Amino acid sequence: MFDVSFTELLIIGVVALVVIGPERLPKVARTVGHLLGRAQRYVNDVKSDIQREIELDELRKFKENMDAAASDMQNTLRDTENSLRSAEQSIRADLGTTSQEVKEAAAATLQEAKASVSSAAQEVKEALDSDKPANEPATEPAPSPSGAAAPAAEAVITAAAPGSTPAATPVQTAAAASVAAPVPAPVAPAPIAPHDGQAVRPPPTPAPEPAPKNPPPTGTPT
Repeated sequence: MFDVSFTELLIIGVVALVVIGPERLPKVARTVGHLLGRAQRYVNDVKSDIQREIELDELRKFKENMDAAASDMQNTLRDTENSLRSAEQSIRADLGTTSQEVKEAAAATLQEAKASVSSAAQEVKEALDSDKPANEPATEPAPSPSGAAAPAAEAVITAAAPGSTPAATPVQTAAAASVAAPVPAPVAPAPIAPHDGQAVRPPPTPAPEPAPKNPPPTGTPT
């Protein structure tokens, strides 16, 4: 510990024996041993403290290195975020410009299409107007319902009788005769004379049969 060899220790023991004497040498040796033990413990404590400080220093340095790395990482992340934000803003600006240009181009195309369609419609209208004849006949007024019905009736009559009236069929003749014949009036029965003082009631008079209705014509006029 103190870098003392065995020879030096032997010399120190001989000198202490001569100086102190054999009576007090054990006590002095005990005291010196205690002192040496305390000195050794003190040295060990100092060594442990120094080792602890060294470890703390290393930990401190490691912590400083970690803090520096963390700060570098934060700076890098901040720079990356700023660059991404700037790129996003530039992209948004480009998209806004592009969308505006597209809207303007679409509006211009729509206006051109409308103008071309209107011009084509005008040309077609002018061509149609030029193709119409100069002297168009005036539009005749529409005939009235009564006037239209009269020619129709005349046409039906003419079609039914082109030159002469067709002969009536037997069914039509019989129907006309039954309609024209008068219905005979009912005749009241003559009163019957009373027999044996009792009045005899006349029999009931039958009701006249109704005239037959006109049957529908079955024949086709020729």
